[in-house]
Amino acid sequence: MNFSLKKIGPHLAVVLVFIVTALLYFSPVLSGKKMFQSDIQQYRGMAREQMDFREQTGEEPYWTDAAFGGMPTYQLGAKYPFNWIKSLDLSIRFLPRPADYLFLYFIGFYILLLVLKLDWRYAGLGALAFGFSSYLIIILGVGHNAKAHAIAYMPLVLGGIILTFRKKYIWGFVLTTVAMALEIVANHMQMTYYLMLLVMVLGAAYLIDAFRKKELPHFFKSVGILILAVGLAIGTNAANLMATSEYSAFSTRGKSELTITPDGNPKTDVGGLDKAYINQYSYGISESLDLFIAGLYGGSNSEPYKKDSAFTEFLKKQGVPATQVPSIFGQFGLYYWGSQPGVSGPAYLGAVIVFLFVLGLFMVKGRLKWWLIGGTLLSLLLSFGGNLSWFTDLWIDYFPLYNKFRAVTSIQVILELCVPVLAVFGLYKILQKTESKEHKLNALKWTTIITGGLSLIILLFNGSLFSFSGGNDAFFIQNYGMEFINAVKEDRKALLVSDTIKTLVLVLIAAGLIWFYLKKKVSETQVILVMAILIVFDLVQVDRRYVNTENFMAARIVEKPFQATQADQQILQDTTRYRVYEQSIGLNGARTSYFHSSIGGYHGAKPARLQDLVEFYLYNGNIKPLNLLNVKYIITQNEEGAEQVQINPQANGNAWFVQNVKIVADADTEILSLDSLNTKQTAVVQKQFADEISGKIFPQDSTASINLIDHQPNYLKYQSNSDMDRLAVFSEVYYPNGWNAYIDGNKANHFKADYILRGMVVPAGNHIIEFKFEPQVVKTGSKISLVSNILLVLVIIGAVFFYIKRSKKDLDSETIAQ
Repeated sequence: MNFSLKKIGPHLAVVLVFIVTALLYFSPVLSGKKMFQSDIQQYRGMAREQMDFREQTGEEPYWTDAAFGGMPTYQLGAKYPFNWIKSLDLSIRFLPRPADYLFLYFIGFYILLLVLKLDWRYAGLGALAFGFSSYLIIILGVGHNAKAHAIAYMPLVLGGIILTFRKKYIWGFVLTTVAMALEIVANHMQMTYYLMLLVMVLGAAYLIDAFRKKELPHFFKSVGILILAVGLAIGTNAANLMATSEYSAFSTRGKSELTITPDGNPKTDVGGLDKAYINQYSYGISESLDLFIAGLYGGSNSEPYKKDSAFTEFLKKQGVPATQVPSIFGQFGLYYWGSQPGVSGPAYLGAVIVFLFVLGLFMVKGRLKWWLIGGTLLSLLLSFGGNLSWFTDLWIDYFPLYNKFRAVTSIQVILELCVPVLAVFGLYKILQKTESKEHKLNALKWTTIITGGLSLIILLFNGSLFSFSGGNDAFFIQNYGMEFINAVKEDRKALLVSDTIKTLVLVLIAAGLIWFYLKKKVSETQVILVMAILIVFDLVQVDRRYVNTENFMAARIVEKPFQATQADQQILQDTTRYRVYEQSIGLNGARTSYFHSSIGGYHGAKPARLQDLVEFYLYNGNIKPLNLLNVKYIITQNEEGAEQVQINPQANGNAWFVQNVKIVADADTEILSLDSLNTKQTAVVQKQFADEISGKIFPQDSTASINLIDHQPNYLKYQSNSDMDRLAVFSEVYYPNGWNAYIDGNKANHFKADYILRGMVVPAGNHIIEFKFEPQVVKTGSKISLVSNILLVLVIIGAVFFYIKRSKKDLDSETIAQ
């Protein structure tokens, strides 16, 4: 094996550049600061209970009572046995967060371009373009770490697949398996699903090419190898995947038990998410031009403060003190005026990259071009969502699992990957000597006309092409007057004009640079270097608007994102077990979960039964769900906005005996029955559990008691006392896949009662009742992961041995030949 410095030196240098670049962009991490990420703040609230339990006991709870009345922690950073791939992932992400994700962007894309046989110079340029693409930086700013994590491994997966199709079967298998395992461990199923769509497009291109070249046996052999690789990758992540799948059916992402809506109408969509919810964030069709011109649609809701803006002048005219203008400037969220409810910034690809992409349409031929174009178009069309409803509805209605994911604009990550690849190949092709000079000049001419002409048209005719009117403008006009919104529109137009001028200038510089090369005025390396500088300058300049040093703060503040209020401190004096509901947050925030057991939380897949109860009752002013879930304290606000704590005297407590049972036929009847029941005296149970209580009566007994005497997130202990068999209802979420009940140490049956809770027939006498969360799915999945990991290690060892043996044979052959 020839690992000469000359051979590997450039790659080591590039990796060093990636490390330094990632650290420089997120330079505050070097002084110990951490990025304040809103989503991670919410995650810390959700996960605090499990992290505290892990730190105190060294064990994993796999259940938390801190959010949504109780749920598994499978999607809250649970740690599984034998998760070797996670250890590998952590070793790759050795830089401080979020520099680690930026480095992953770079290195994954770099390896993909090397697999596509580009040399290190082009691969390095492409990696920088991909990593600094504004969407990929912006998601780090808001804390979509799992999404960024999954996106970063996409290029590696593609590299393994392409390597396999190039008949490098062994290394293709190894790279695909490891990369896919890392992709899965990132734990963002939506991004992995979108990667699958791109792989299908790539596979179709390779299938057509194989058919034309009469290489179908090779194609299907490659597909077989790749299926084995993906299967092994899934096996290494079995515990996480199996647990997630199990919870999914229990969550709002699963099929609903109900066939009616809260108003009694038939429920038309009982599987997956509602179409309106899926399409809530839909890209405007003309808005997609901000891939090329960053400020076309106002950039973001909260653009950086500009002291010379029209809106600043308006505020000053209204008598706002100069010292207060910057803070008021940022309060309104005015500048974005696209079709989405709001954005943190544009999905800007870069003017030079789009220019080179168009150039690639002229210069690049074959299957590479077509799968990249196919992926780009599919991604763009699906991102339009409700603005291209006929196309989106086809996918929601007929394509498997597509209706499980929301925020359709996220699918643009596919074009974020495809466009830079074709762009770099466009640059590579025009700088090589394989095409005629006439063809290159013609391609350059038309590319400049298309991209430069589009910029010029927008610059000259923006007043007639765009309205600069946002969806919320009517509200601001009504409350603040027309002069207010006119100032905002003037700023929107100014941002469009300045960014369009910048785009036009960059296009002309890029075109001029290539023209000088074709005229032999500059070298290939000089072109690559200047292009890299232009690309990084352009993208970083936009990225810095939205993610910069202001996003960082002292680590102690980030690690403790919520401060206990006077209301929190008052409630925490109560050391019994109870739940809290904070009205100002509702079910959509994790601040309460940071301090208390809450029925709210922050997660994309809430427990479905809790969501049903809230929609049927709580949203209509009926506090039945609060009583059932033992919500003892409600945090409200008085007329002055100050927090106050209300005690809920109707809370049912941790457990209680009932005298009556109402057997119902289905979930619809069960949830509707709760409205008319005194749940402290009567329990409603579906007929599928009727055998558990068949023939039993439960007369009133004032001396019977059941009390909670010990509790942990994954363990509950009660003491019961009664003269005869009783039906107990426990104020705990019914989740049959892991919670086991024991009476005096012997396993006992329990069942669903009151739509969301647990019920159990308790025999007469004094007894200890225990609930233990013992998820079999984790045990089974971990065994599968262990076996899969061992197989993967053996395959890698075998591949290395084969490579060494073949390299030695090749070296011996060269020696004999000499």
